[in-house]
Amino acid sequence: MPDTILLDGASLTFEQVVAVAYSPPGHPRVALSDTAVRNVSRSAAAVQRLVAQGTVAYGITTGFGAFKDRLIPPDQVEQLQRNILMSHAVGVGAPLETPVVRATMLIRANTLARGYSGIRLETLQLLLDLLNAGVHPIVPEKGSLGASGDLAPLAHMSLPLIGAGEAEYRGERLTGDEAMRRAGLRPVTLVAKEGLALTNGTALMCALGVLVTVRAERLSQTADIAGCLSLEALNGTTLAFDERIHRLRPFPRQQACAAYVRALLEGSQFTRSADSTNVQDAYTLRCIPQVHGAARDAIAYARWVFEIELNAVTDNPLLLPDEASGEVQVLSGGNFHGEPLAIALDYLGIAITELGNISERRIMRLVDEDSNQKVLPAFLTRHGGLNSGFMILQYTAAALATENKVLAHPASVDTIPTSANVEDHVSMGWTAALKTRAITDHVERILAIELMAAAQGIDFRRQRGEADGEQMHLGRGTQPVYRCIRQQVPFIDTDTVLYPYVERMRSLVASGAIVSAVESANRVQHGSA
Repeated sequence: MPDTILLDGASLTFEQVVAVAYSPPGHPRVALSDTAVRNVSRSAAAVQRLVAQGTVAYGITTGFGAFKDRLIPPDQVEQLQRNILMSHAVGVGAPLETPVVRATMLIRANTLARGYSGIRLETLQLLLDLLNAGVHPIVPEKGSLGASGDLAPLAHMSLPLIGAGEAEYRGERLTGDEAMRRAGLRPVTLVAKEGLALTNGTALMCALGVLVTVRAERLSQTADIAGCLSLEALNGTTLAFDERIHRLRPFPRQQACAAYVRALLEGSQFTRSADSTNVQDAYTLRCIPQVHGAARDAIAYARWVFEIELNAVTDNPLLLPDEASGEVQVLSGGNFHGEPLAIALDYLGIAITELGNISERRIMRLVDEDSNQKVLPAFLTRHGGLNSGFMILQYTAAALATENKVLAHPASVDTIPTSANVEDHVSMGWTAALKTRAITDHVERILAIELMAAAQGIDFRRQRGEADGEQMHLGRGTQPVYRCIRQQVPFIDTDTVLYPYVERMRSLVASGAIVSAVESANRVQHGSA
């Protein structure tokens, strides 16, 4: 990643958003490209001409929403823009975490850098100065309907620009004015269109959508790995992953998943070959490519949607130059509506829920000796009765999977009219984003439990093999994962307090350490299509 990311409104990437969201402020630094400077300046000048001419233009010389027909005198235009920030900052709930706020600031700045929003260069530059200096506005979690953009959250994001609201600076929660002062920055007085440009758009939905999609991509790969380790613990067969099977149902990501599973399990001595008494496994093992592959489809769709939205202009109205006449036309439209993002986020949440559902069912097979034909001892403990072993870990996985089924109900099918029925259909995209984030949190823990249980099962099978004089080896991809697990979680011989181990495993899953263990040791690639 370069030391500086130049915003032009057209080339922001997932990787840049993640870098800015999670890295220390200023590393990388964010700046405007020369093209952005020209376009932003042109658009701002056009706004000033419209005001001087007394042109009626929504949000510039009129009120907002249902007040779209109320004309604003020229001497009150600046107050109008300040008022929109103050009146719209009505969010409630816990503050959003810093990475989401930083990603939101970046995406909003990139949209404005495109030069169709009418914001001045100095105001946009101040937003970037806050980002680079690590002045992070306090943005409450709840309040967006995802229709006229993320109005309330973006108003909270923008308040420090005018010396209002609150912000975190160097670990301390301060007033917006004090945070700016400590960072050596001065508030700005907003002019026509600027308050509306800052608040009217999908930056918050897009920010969390990007960050959750990246996590989902990691979870998808981790789920494939966990499924393979469980298959080895359960003495499953690899026959169901034969390339010829998947060629006959040619969903590209199903095929890619099957290929990845074959690579992970290559060389494994924990799987069984053709067995006339046990010709096929349960669906949770046999259908990994079909289920995980379908989840890959949803994740790929989410990435496609958010890659477009990262470089979209999503506010209203837009200032569109006429190259022939040099005049600017103000057009009102609906690019702020979050429906494309809402549907993608709901689809993503459903897919991640399914990764958790199938993982929980594999955990059940690992702990239930009747389901696994007594390949493993009941609840993965050798002294059942006195010890409960992994019994209650499956309860936790089941509880999380059940909650996900409630959360997976799509938010995008709901709507509540607002602004006196002017804004009469809303996307609920931010609700979809929050739900999908919660689902992702849960599935990280479900997969952590599966990995713990699978490693425990591997140890029991290895002990049994060694007692019979066998030296058993895991697959090319699963062996380094097993080592990674055992560096953090030991074999559990007798009952002990388990929740710290679950959190250790969750950290491995969330950080990508499980995925890295495979790639660094074997260069086994996840693959996509």
